[in-house]
Amino acid sequence: MSVEQVPDHRHELRWFKSSHSGSDGGDCVEVATGGDAVYLRDSKAMAAGGPVLRVGRTEWAAFVALTAE
Repeated sequence: MSVEQVPDHRHELRWFKSSHSGSDGGDCVEVATGGDAVYLRDSKAMAAGGPVLRVGRTEWAAFVALTAE
């Protein structure tokens, strides 16, 4: 699988907190979709300009299928 760090799109995307993130706000994985990719970020690292990862939709679908088993 290929993953690309994408720092420029973070303000253009609509982010959603993962349902698997902790409820106390400390373990927040956020996901957004755009075009042909899915974007992921760690919300607690965003204040420091943390990375945004871009994964192709095909790779994301394979990952989600594996985690659903």
